[in-house]
Amino acid sequence: MRVLLCVALLTLAAPLRAATPVAAPMAPPTRLGLCAACHGNDGIATLPGVPNLAGQRLDYLRQALADYRSGRRNVALMRAAIGPLTPAELDQLAAWYASRPPCPPAAKR
Repeated sequence: MRVLLCVALLTLAAPLRAATPVAAPMAPPTRLGLCAACHGNDGIATLPGVPNLAGQRLDYLRQALADYRSGRRNVALMRAAIGPLTPAELDQLAAWYASRPPCPPAAKR
């Protein structure tokens, strides 16, 4: 009897799982270009010595951008690159790179 009840519950729950909406893929931010020149479109750095951003924690990326903007992280190139961006654009960039799959270990520099 218990087996029959479990099978019935699983059968009823299956359509609910299938109907769960899947999140649409995130569109790249409109201001991705300048960042992508060094960090890559998907967060895999294209230049030696530039960090990979793909798969980093969102809160880490947000804080790093805030630190570059304030000068706490004193990297003139980064400060100049993000200077004209709005807080919303910075947040979109952080969310984009956080949503990307992390760099495979073999590709790390």
